[in-house]
Amino acid sequence: MSSPQTQRIPLQRPSLGDEELAAVKAVFDSRWLGLGPVVKEFEDRVRDLVGAKHVVAVNTGTSAIHIALEALGVGPGDEVLAPSLTFVATIQAILQAGATPVFCDVEADTLNLDVEDARKRITPRTRAIIPVHYGGLACDLDALTALCRERGLHLVEDAAHAFGSKYKGRHIGSFGSATCFSFDPIKNITCGEGGAVCTEDDDVAERLRTKIILGIEKETWRRFKEQRGWFYEVTTPGYRYHMSNISAAIGLCQLKKLDAFMDKKRRYVRMYDQALGGLPGVTLLRRNYEETAPFFYVIRTKDRDVFTDAMQAHGIDVGVHYIPNHLQPLFAKQATPLPVTDVVWKEIVTLPLYYDMTDEIFEAVVARVKAILGR
Repeated sequence: MSSPQTQRIPLQRPSLGDEELAAVKAVFDSRWLGLGPVVKEFEDRVRDLVGAKHVVAVNTGTSAIHIALEALGVGPGDEVLAPSLTFVATIQAILQAGATPVFCDVEADTLNLDVEDARKRITPRTRAIIPVHYGGLACDLDALTALCRERGLHLVEDAAHAFGSKYKGRHIGSFGSATCFSFDPIKNITCGEGGAVCTEDDDVAERLRTKIILGIEKETWRRFKEQRGWFYEVTTPGYRYHMSNISAAIGLCQLKKLDAFMDKKRRYVRMYDQALGGLPGVTLLRRNYEETAPFFYVIRTKDRDVFTDAMQAHGIDVGVHYIPNHLQPLFAKQATPLPVTDVVWKEIVTLPLYYDMTDEIFEAVVARVKAILGR
């Protein structure tokens, strides 16, 4: 690789190798490209890892949230609480289910959902809460579980950032009414594109499996396929949300690398903390690296836009995760003051973090951060 001073340093990127190519070739050679046995194997391996009773693989993380809400009976006339400080995919999934998003504030030191703020926003129409495990750090699942049980709500976790993370020793994916993962190109593991829903509920799992294949009742299909291979019954509205064998083949290879991915990224986030912790004008987020599989590395700094422009000008890609949804034009009618979110989003900046980073790249990033903020 050329020097990071002469080649742009990306913000995030997937780590892929010959193993993934070989796995995809095996699927090509089988000619069974769509939903099939490789997807089932991927679901089984994810289930074994996270400790969930059921895992249903889908085509994207957005689809996972949408289909989870529908399978739980959330729809038109219902409200779903979610942090405004999340990627718009979370909110679009609520809209796809026909429900109304209600924006909540976050904790300043973690950027995770503020449970007490969410409590204040519950109404008789509220049916579910979607916490986002920001950056991979688990939300306060004890408090959220207790609140949902108290108020009769579904807990649907947006764990797009948190595959591999734990909460008090238990893997994310074994809590709540449903947990939704994303396996897009830059997540903790990738399937190229993909997602999954984890649930402990047998009925919810069956509804999920029917809805992801256009509402086709699989039990009826199995019962008649030996007699009439063309026969099927459609029993519910559904979608073409299933995962393909191609995506699952990539995911199976990535699962074998998850521990190495987490160890490497944990090393670099600890190094970031050590290098930047005492820097004037920088505020670090509170993290738990023993149980968190880091997705990205975020700091807070004043004059964020000046800082990001300067980093980009020096060939280092940075990001802002995220522009709050309550400030987007689509949700202007639902705009509401969120005191913490309204402040922190103007300060947050995401620095490069990915498995194939090197110490040379890391040092180049830190040196540039110090040079810009030390002016």
